[in-house]
Amino acid sequence: MSAAAAIAARGWLGTPYRHQASLRGEGADCLGLVRGVWRELLGAEPEVVPAYRPDWAEVGGEETLLRVARRWLTEIPLASARAGDVLLFRMAPGCPAKHCAILSEGALAGGAEPRMIHAYWGRAVVESWMGVWWRSRLVAAFAWPSQGTDREIG
Repeated sequence: MSAAAAIAARGWLGTPYRHQASLRGEGADCLGLVRGVWRELLGAEPEVVPAYRPDWAEVGGEETLLRVARRWLTEIPLASARAGDVLLFRMAPGCPAKHCAILSEGALAGGAEPRMIHAYWGRAVVESWMGVWWRSRLVAAFAWPSQGTDREIG
């Protein structure tokens, strides 16, 4: 399913950034991108996403995104992440994970330089190089449901 997730995410490139949206070609935020790829790969979303403010992580201080990702995705070691896997980032030290992306190319452990697809505030869904800035904020990686057992863990 990893390859299918990367291909599906590429179909969202150019979708305008829209807070809380999740409609390919019309609007998406980073979570909306992951939700849209979920629907394309797996069908209906497993739970309703409540309304959230752009500053939800700074105001609430809870690991909401990380907790929900652990509920519906399969957490994997960062070194095991490959194209198609979901990545979570802390935008500042000590803050909850707030940003998500789909690894689109390469791997986090060796090989080709990794790239990711994500909805970027003020722009659109883009494919970005995962340089030092992004890597230093990476907190977790996840496989889509039912694919986490087909890879080496550890």
